[in-house]
Formats: sequence, C-alpha cells, structure tokens
Amino acid sequence: MIVRIMGEGQVRLADGHLAELNKLDDELLAEMENGDGPGFRRTLQALLARVHALGEPVPDDSLQPSDLILPSPDATLAQVQDLLKSNGLIPD
Repeated sequence: MIVRIMGEGQVRLADGHLAELNKLDDELLAEMENGDGPGFRRTLQALLARVHALGEPVPDDSLQPSDLILPSPDATLAQVQDLLKSNGLIPD
C-alpha cells in the first residue's frame, strides 16, 4: 500500500500494519469528536511516526498512486475533519 503524507511524500507500507494504525486512527477520531486539541495533536504525531517507522519511503521521482492520504504533521483539527471519512482516516 502507498501512503501519502501531505507535504512530505509517499511511504510504502505493508497491509499487515493497518490494524495497528487503525487503533491510532480510532483514537484520533474520538479526540476530534470530543474537541480534544492536545490529544488530537499527540495522536496525529504518533500515527505519522508509526507510518514512517513501519514504512519505506517511495523515491520522489517515482509517480505512484496513493492508496491512502494522511494529513501533514502540522494540520489543524479543522483541516483533518475535512479529510475524515465516517470511520476515520484509515479504512477498516
């Protein structure tokens, strides 16, 4: 799976890591619904850090369609709400 982090580029990630990332995505969704700004920021950073840790960067000169698009690390709560699907950023 190819994951694009807005403003950073793409990462190749094995499908087997989706369950772990979905847990963080569920936390992020709950924090957004509760208006928990500090929790949202902390969980977004943790989600993006796990994508980087588990994935392998795709070279910048490689044009690959993205299977998943995640917000940039500095995205605001409102910006992420615009990206959200009903079940979070990462499909179940």
